[in-house]
Amino acid sequence: MTVSLQNALLIHNPNAGNGGSARRPKLDEARRILSAGGIEAEIVETRGPGDATAIAQKATADGRNLVIACGGDGTLNEVVNGLAVAQNGHRVPLALLPGGTANILAKEINLPWDIAGAAKKLLHADLKDIALGLATPLEQPEKKRYFLSVAGAGPDGMIVYAVDLELKARVGILAYWYQGAREVLRYKFPHFRIIGGGEQIEGSLVIVGRTKNYGGPFKITTEADLYEDKFELLALTTQSGFRYLSYLPSLWLNKLRGTEGVHFWKSDTILCEQLGPNPVYAQIDGEPLARLPVEFKIIPRALKLLVPRANTSASTNGSAAAPTKSSAS
Repeated sequence: MTVSLQNALLIHNPNAGNGGSARRPKLDEARRILSAGGIEAEIVETRGPGDATAIAQKATADGRNLVIACGGDGTLNEVVNGLAVAQNGHRVPLALLPGGTANILAKEINLPWDIAGAAKKLLHADLKDIALGLATPLEQPEKKRYFLSVAGAGPDGMIVYAVDLELKARVGILAYWYQGAREVLRYKFPHFRIIGGGEQIEGSLVIVGRTKNYGGPFKITTEADLYEDKFELLALTTQSGFRYLSYLPSLWLNKLRGTEGVHFWKSDTILCEQLGPNPVYAQIDGEPLARLPVEFKIIPRALKLLVPRANTSASTNGSAAAPTKSSAS
């Protein structure tokens, strides 16, 4: 079944990835490529936090056929939260043009980081129904948020809360590395309770993965599947910062599985509860969420995602087959 995606809205965060005005000519080129393939995209730029969510919600109300997000993981998360709340029968599909620091989803669906190249890939794509994660702070349920790629609690949550945003704007993902090195020296690695999928563990870190990619060059939840209605979970039990550092070579070589103190399993729901007086923070898609307790839950068929076909090379002539609708496996 051919799906018309002509009436598209391109939501651009000019601050993502330190792109600024230099990214605009690339977006104009992407618009020409999309137009040649039958997708007419209007550009709207965000001005501050929360704008992308409001713009995506309006796109749904306006009956748009497609929303294209150009920014990083935080921008994408905002757009997802604007689209996923609309459960009135009109779910606007989402597409991505990478423009941020980490671009986890772009890696997951094999989109080029080059904006023009990504636009060409979108012309040969299928619509997939995918699940989203929903993170609900139990003491502040009004702060619940959907997430697309990865969430977590423990030191990664603290790093996200503590990272210097000005430094992030200047050096990108290196700001997280810098903050992570600081947290190894001062973070207490408090245990918290992790319950889900028939498991109950007292750990100092949990990663809640919808994607294999985590951030930077790392893949952690390597058996996660974007098209499966489950999370893959990783939990660490150590409370030693130096032990955390000792895991880095195994992480780099993708040999964490089977390592002492490292646990992997799958579940569609997980509850994380604080055990002691030290606060434990959660993050979603690299953005701060709240203190524990937090419930992470799979919401099936919550989003329509435009996914490039794996066996299709990006054409340079602008002509392309129309995106087609396909159910997720």
